[in-house]
Amino acid sequence: MIYERKILKRIEDYMDTGDVIVIHGARQVGKTTLMTSLMDWLTGSGEPSNNVVYFDLEDFDLLELCNSGQDAVVEYLKGTGCDFRKIIYLFIDEIQYLENPSSFLKLFHDRYKGKVKLVVSGSSSFAIKSKFKDSLVGRTIDFELFSLDFEELLVFKEKKFDLSARPSEKIEKELRRLYVEYILYGGYPRIVLEDSVKRKETFLKQILSTYIKKDIRDFLNIRDTSKFSNLLRALAGQSSGLCNSNELSNTLKMSRKTIDEHLFLLENTYVIRRLYPFHRNIRSELSKMPKIFIEDSGIMNLLINGAFSTTVTGELFETSVYSCIRKNMDISSLYYWRTNKGQEIDFIVAEGKRLIPIEVKSKFVPSGMSSLKYFLNAYPASKGLCVTLDHEIKWNNEQVKIVYPWRLLPYVSES
Repeated sequence: MIYERKILKRIEDYMDTGDVIVIHGARQVGKTTLMTSLMDWLTGSGEPSNNVVYFDLEDFDLLELCNSGQDAVVEYLKGTGCDFRKIIYLFIDEIQYLENPSSFLKLFHDRYKGKVKLVVSGSSSFAIKSKFKDSLVGRTIDFELFSLDFEELLVFKEKKFDLSARPSEKIEKELRRLYVEYILYGGYPRIVLEDSVKRKETFLKQILSTYIKKDIRDFLNIRDTSKFSNLLRALAGQSSGLCNSNELSNTLKMSRKTIDEHLFLLENTYVIRRLYPFHRNIRSELSKMPKIFIEDSGIMNLLINGAFSTTVTGELFETSVYSCIRKNMDISSLYYWRTNKGQEIDFIVAEGKRLIPIEVKSKFVPSGMSSLKYFLNAYPASKGLCVTLDHEIKWNNEQVKIVYPWRLLPYVSES
């Protein structure tokens, strides 16, 4: 069974252009399955099946063929029965394995634009970007595929709920149970589809191990993976908190330069993300350090505890909310807000005239909204949200809405 991802429709809109489509994402988030969905959509739309071709560059013979150049690939396609009187759709998985993917894609685009439509993917954003040169400017359309957000988890679980409607007590209880599962185990498709917690844990550990052994040790040429693993565990323990490179350097006995390099690699391979402080005024009162988030709360849970804990901490909950927001909007428009006096807002969506402060509280307590009140007074045009696992309630502040995490996306999504 192949479940449709939200990003599928966005990519379909560019399948009739001459651009090379590049799909970036972490390991095991579903890039190959997404390609399969696109191929099924093409053949279902009437494209000849022999003109829809898939290469996996973990196959050495296909890797060698592509390294021989675009002309060799075209001759191969002709030999396998592709009809060049119509457009050929060539899907290439694990593009980072190519010796020079930038040159390969540039020459393919320039010589065969309108004849061969390329859709490529890679499991390590950094490994791809480090090999891509400026020569591809204007030739590619980039898409990022993440692990599932909560709405996609419901699709994969075959649960059909109207999230815009006020649910019955029974449905509300079921949604809360499913969201707690999302917090604890995260959104990797295989983990979501697996019923056994023991197997979930085993599979997610394998994803982590493969990432460290292949993307980090092999692609990124980091030999001392033990120190890298220690940093990763330390960052998991700080997820939703401030990221202080000097403190990490002192704690882990690693140079500040090495810490910063590793943070860059982790961010560009979709493991962590740094959020930076929002400011439009009172700049001198604001913290300048970024907040750190592990991209997947299941990975965070596993790194912190060594196994899946069943305790939903505030940090895990906030990380899960971050993950859902991040997957549905431009990350460059997402911030946090914190003054040196201690007032803090977990997230700020700041996009054009849109300004949405978001607090995350597992239980709503009116007295815990003082920072949100302070921000709303400083920015009176904004409307605030408090995301809670507690019951949705009305609060005597017309600028703030209390929402469940599964009803958050309509307020923040670009769509």
